[in-house]
Amino acid sequence: MKRRQGRTRGPTPEPWLQTLRLDLREFVPGDVEDIVRLDGDPRVMKYIGTGRTHTREESIASFPRALRYPSLYANLGVWRASRRDSGAFVGWFSLKYAGAACDIEIGYRLLPDAWGQGFATEGAAALRDYGFDDVGLERIIGITHPGNRASQRVLAKIGMADEGWGHYYGHRVRLFAIESGVRDDFRPGRVEGAGDRVAKRRS
Repeated sequence: MKRRQGRTRGPTPEPWLQTLRLDLREFVPGDVEDIVRLDGDPRVMKYIGTGRTHTREESIASFPRALRYPSLYANLGVWRASRRDSGAFVGWFSLKYAGAACDIEIGYRLLPDAWGQGFATEGAAALRDYGFDDVGLERIIGITHPGNRASQRVLAKIGMADEGWGHYYGHRVRLFAIESGVRDDFRPGRVEGAGDRVAKRRS
C-alpha cells in the first residue's frame, strides 16, 4: 500500500494518518511555536542530546529540517501530532533515517501533559505498521538515552527487542529493533491499552 498524502485545506494539511486518539499531519511554517514550546521544556529535553533545552532561536533555525524532510525522503518524515478530541498539540512522531546511519527509526517527542496516557505507544505502533505495510521496510529501530526507561517500555510494547548498545547521533544509546516478520505478534489490537489501536489512514 502506498503512502497517502493528506489533502490541503488552506495553509494546513489534513491528517494523513489517524489513530483512535491522534491526528498526524505534516508540519507547516505556522507550527513553529509548537516546536519552540516543546524543545524549550527541560522535562522534554532531559534525555535528548546533551539534555539541555533549545533556545527559541535554535528551535526556529532547526525547524525547516522537519518541513523539508518529506520532500527529501519519500514516505518518511516528522509529523505533528494532535489530540482528535480537542485538537490540542501533543508533540511529534517520526519515521526517518537515524542520523547518518542507514537504519530507519521511529521517534517521538511529546509534551509532558501527554505523558502517561499511552499516546507514545499509540503513535509509535501506527508508524511501525505504516513502515512495514506501506513503505515496505524489513527492519525498524528505536533508540533511547540509557536512562530513559519510559521510552524503552514504549518500544518494548510495540514489539521491539532490546539489542543492547548502539552508537547514533554521536552518543552511546540503547538500541531496540523489530523485523517485519516478528511484528504480527504485536498488531495494534494486541498492544496494551484499547487506545493503542490504529483507526485508519486518510486518503
